[in-house]
Amino acid sequence: MLFDDYNPLKGEMLQIMDQEGKIVNDKLEPKIDKETLLKMYKTMVLGRTADEKALQFQRQGRMLTYAPNIGQEAAQVGPMAALKDQDWLVLAFREFNAMLYKGVTLEQAFLYWYGNERGSRYDDEVRVLPINVPIGSQINHAAGVAYASKLKELDEVAIVFIGEGGTSHGEFHEGMNFAATYDLPMITVIQNNQYAISTPRHKVIKAKTLAQKAIAYGISGIQVDGNDPLAMYLAVKTARERAIKGDGPTLIEAVTYRIGPHTTSDNPKLYREDSEVEEWLKKDPIKRMKNYLISKKLWSEEKDVELHEELKQLVLDTFKHVEETGEVELNEVFDYTYEKLTPNLEEQMNYYKEYLKAGKIKNGN
Repeated sequence: MLFDDYNPLKGEMLQIMDQEGKIVNDKLEPKIDKETLLKMYKTMVLGRTADEKALQFQRQGRMLTYAPNIGQEAAQVGPMAALKDQDWLVLAFREFNAMLYKGVTLEQAFLYWYGNERGSRYDDEVRVLPINVPIGSQINHAAGVAYASKLKELDEVAIVFIGEGGTSHGEFHEGMNFAATYDLPMITVIQNNQYAISTPRHKVIKAKTLAQKAIAYGISGIQVDGNDPLAMYLAVKTARERAIKGDGPTLIEAVTYRIGPHTTSDNPKLYREDSEVEEWLKKDPIKRMKNYLISKKLWSEEKDVELHEELKQLVLDTFKHVEETGEVELNEVFDYTYEKLTPNLEEQMNYYKEYLKAGKIKNGN
């Protein structure tokens, strides 16, 4: 049993490939088909490209506050590749890559950060909950989804992401405890990116690992190299198999690093050294995955150049379309809180329409 071989109390970490993309654990290398491996890599590159451009768009005043994902691509894409179409993705706000892999379009993702409610409306077959900003509450959402799946005896699980700082919030405990008590098919991935905004990991929790939190709930937990997409794939694949068998939830700590700022409102130079960032850049998950694919003769440097150029243009074209079509209609401000507009909200909307019609507010100011 995979989880029995990695004791979180001892700080034992699951790793399959090293920082250069070389396999260091042949026995655990998962058998993943070519199509899936290439989708994993292309999604990671798309996420990175979109991330870099989003930072530029925000600095140019063309996008609202944005939460970068640079450096955390493997921690998100590895898990999603291990799941099934019917499984549910429950978000926090730093899962851009996971969303893209699961079927949220780049345009929809950009619309959200552009400030348009349509960015939270995904296609019907895409089982992704909207972005959730209040820290920790997504754990309870995932527990609820998993509980429904269990009651209906469905072949599906809910996977939920949270940062290491979020594990200190009460709702993390409440959701985890509920899921554990009822043996729910839920997988929780802690993206331990070393900083809860400006608070370093060692000031968040004194425990040796975050994975060992699982012990208190009586569930399985494992610490994984979060920059190793194969290790993340295997951990989640194993967790899903356990959940479907009725063995309950799993807690996975993905040890990774947030290369950029917490959000575009943050300046990480105020609380960490550039030398620390440089050390983590050597563990870049995209470089590792690319090297791995090339070693398998599934990829080449020439294809890589073409891919980066293609995706860069895709990102630019997509955001241009968002800017041209993303203007928010007044009713959209009111339409997405309740299934049916409440009388109170309807009254407010009609009042505001009349207010605008009277010319008291011009040009949206």
